[in-house]
Amino acid sequence: MMIRNLFIGAGALALSACTVGPAYVSPTPAAPSQAPFLETGKSPAFTGDQPPGEWWSLFADPTLDGLVEQALTANTDLRVAAANLAQARAVLRESRAGRLPTTSVGASGTYARQRNPLGPGTVEGESYDVGLDVGYQVDLFGRVGSAIRASRADAEAVQAAFDLTRITVAAETTRAYADVCSFNRQIAVAEETLRIQERTFDLTRRLFEGGRATRLETGQAGALLEQTRATIPTLTAQRSAALYRLAVLTGKPPAEAPAAAVLACQAPPELDRPIPVGDGASLLARRPDIRRAERELAAASARVNVATADLYPSISLGGSIGSTADSISGLGKSDGFRFSLGPLISWNFPNMEVARSRLKQAEAGADAALASFDGNWLSALEETESALAAYAGELDRLAALRRAANEAGEAARIARLRYEAGRENFQVVLDAERSLAQIQASIAQSEQQRATYLVSLFLALGGGWQAAA
Repeated sequence: MMIRNLFIGAGALALSACTVGPAYVSPTPAAPSQAPFLETGKSPAFTGDQPPGEWWSLFADPTLDGLVEQALTANTDLRVAAANLAQARAVLRESRAGRLPTTSVGASGTYARQRNPLGPGTVEGESYDVGLDVGYQVDLFGRVGSAIRASRADAEAVQAAFDLTRITVAAETTRAYADVCSFNRQIAVAEETLRIQERTFDLTRRLFEGGRATRLETGQAGALLEQTRATIPTLTAQRSAALYRLAVLTGKPPAEAPAAAVLACQAPPELDRPIPVGDGASLLARRPDIRRAERELAAASARVNVATADLYPSISLGGSIGSTADSISGLGKSDGFRFSLGPLISWNFPNMEVARSRLKQAEAGADAALASFDGNWLSALEETESALAAYAGELDRLAALRRAANEAGEAARIARLRYEAGRENFQVVLDAERSLAQIQASIAQSEQQRATYLVSLFLALGGGWQAAA
């Protein structure tokens, strides 16, 4: 009857357990960032539709799709993030085990001489004992539950960090591929400019040989030609660096860079449609760094509850069953049977100041986590608005450069014809071709910058990733 009443009492304590400390409320719904982005109303390049998860598929480039797939499978940073996630989940399992009873099995055998407690003299002999001990902590004040919530939030924060690594790897792979394509384009522009300037140089040399041009003119044409030729080795080296970066991102050494397929692209990827960007509310849900900051805040708040619970008594139920005898053969006999069952209450009353100090530490940590969360969503809005503005601005710049190239190309053509007919001096031709070369190089660089801004925009939008299972 006593044992039955004790278990009934333990069940009542467990059912009546409560969590001490503040209840956690996520600040995400209250964050003042739910409206459409400011920049979406300024440019037709954007729509309010939600961006897709695999945003790089919008480019419809099978080579890029394959590279990103390889990176998401073999990238070393992702392997580290996956290991960290597995570790966090193991810590969560350990915390959950706090709800389970602890058990221990023990056996002992001694031979001793000691004072006879029943009379004079001493007694000497053997003693054997074997038994099973069971202990269970009653989570009356929610300490174990709060620790579990903290570990769960930690694991979810690491999951968000893993998602952030995924979108970063996808973005950097896309960026490296776009850089290779951009340098291919810039090299092609430089080679085409070189061919035009070679024709001009040949023209001035023929005119010089015929007495219609000066050595100064041929020297100026040759200098401009070699200046253009000098840009090609630098562009080639930059393309190689981008290839090596792409190899490492996909988990390969530089010697195994995917040169054959990647070198076939002659222009950086671009979109022929408005970009879906969503709004501020969806941004909070998409951005892994915001999810991580919110989960870190939840973990810090749960640890405040853990520290608060330490101010209250700790209650455990313990039980033991076993057998004691003065010989091994006597173990298991009814007269050696023993058992015990009862609660254990402990309270760190002499160290309350230590417990209160830990509570203050936990509260300060929660305040810091809240400030970090606020900083994260503010930075997310800033990054997104800035990325939208940069991309839209580069589109306008590129359009203006292309119009300028049309005018400069026509001016260079007319200048060459007039010079060849002896109706214009060579300085006009030189200036026209130099201007055309600079504008064409600027167009190729602007195309690369546009691709870079586009990748940065999708990265700022969170890439559309949701927490993976």
